[in-house]
Amino acid sequence: MGMTMTQKILAAHAGLDSVEPGQLIEADLDMVLGNDITAPVAIREFEKIGITDVFDKAKIALVPDHFTPNKDIKAAEQSRLLRTFAAEKEIEHYFEVGQMGIEHALLPEKGLVVSGDVVIGADSHTCTYGALGAFSTGIGSTDMAAGMATGRAWFKVPSALRFELTGKPGQWVMGKDIILHIIGLVGVDGALYQSMEFSGSGIAYLSMDDRFSMANMAIEAGAKNGIFPVDDQTLAYVKEHSTKPYRVYEADADAHYEQSYTIDLSTIRPTVSFPHLPDNTRSIDEVGNVRIDQVVIGSCTNGRIEDLRMAAGILKGRKTAKHVRLIVFPATQAIYLQAVREGIAEILVEAGAAFSTPTCGPCLGGHMGILAEGERAVATTNRNFVGRMGHPKSEVYLASPAVAAASAVTGRISDPALLEGKE
Repeated sequence: MGMTMTQKILAAHAGLDSVEPGQLIEADLDMVLGNDITAPVAIREFEKIGITDVFDKAKIALVPDHFTPNKDIKAAEQSRLLRTFAAEKEIEHYFEVGQMGIEHALLPEKGLVVSGDVVIGADSHTCTYGALGAFSTGIGSTDMAAGMATGRAWFKVPSALRFELTGKPGQWVMGKDIILHIIGLVGVDGALYQSMEFSGSGIAYLSMDDRFSMANMAIEAGAKNGIFPVDDQTLAYVKEHSTKPYRVYEADADAHYEQSYTIDLSTIRPTVSFPHLPDNTRSIDEVGNVRIDQVVIGSCTNGRIEDLRMAAGILKGRKTAKHVRLIVFPATQAIYLQAVREGIAEILVEAGAAFSTPTCGPCLGGHMGILAEGERAVATTNRNFVGRMGHPKSEVYLASPAVAAASAVTGRISDPALLEGKE
């Protein structure tokens, strides 16, 4: 029996000719990632191991992005621990405020992850790098500690689901709409500890930013990872951002999938996930009349330049509704600067947005966008659990930047198509 993309990558990194679903393996790591919440725990566990050096100074990345810029004394102490550890161990990839970004946008941008890599990160959305044809997955802080010490991690080889994408998405349909549609189809545990493997002619119509957004949310279907085939668009991105050697893996023709789904992208409408689970999805035509108080555009899911361009295209010449707070978080400093150079930041600020430095703050209810009791937010983030962005009795509606921007204007969850031709 043949192997899937994920299985081939894991076999190669485990030094094996082949692997099978359910098999326990130990694989070499190309990158180990931690942030200001998870890495301090990993650092303390690393110190208990009793060794003095990390396995490779160039294969560890520490990114304080969740409660930074530091929101309080505890957050400052957490970041200082990372900073001190990075300096003592001479870790090459430490990104402090001013150079940092949201980790899952920053690592590909910096060229630290390429096709064929195996990456672990002490953050569940590490699965983002599957957009590049890499195997990447979230792990716990103790596994991160072991990874920093040994350069290896154990895995149970996942079985796979195949999602064959056909057709061309409509004008206002983004990668976020597609992955919300898929999560609504399979459920939040529909891919539990499985690899979500995307294929099909429709992928050609998806930008790299679309793919990053989709791979990012594979975990919201319970998946171990999400992964896209490597095409010319992927390789162009890799070569633009990195000088690391890459390797392209392709699924065998006789690879086994537990289940296959065919998704016609031309039939997908802008999609919104209602509280309080990502699979509680409705098309924009089924939303109804939902008044909102806040809109957040950003995060590791949708804070890239195409996301900001889409939002600016809708908000140009318009104003946010008087009762709506619009907060925009570019995912990295480079994206921030590009948004300034392209005039995107000016458009968004003139529309009434607060344009902020990169941070995960509002996504996890940490800071810079906390919701009060009874408030509703449309967010381009990835989770809408109870209390995710603040008060347990607040509500989060997940959507694309297009829907979010249109909703900021109308003050209600809205189809961006309805604003066409209207000033």
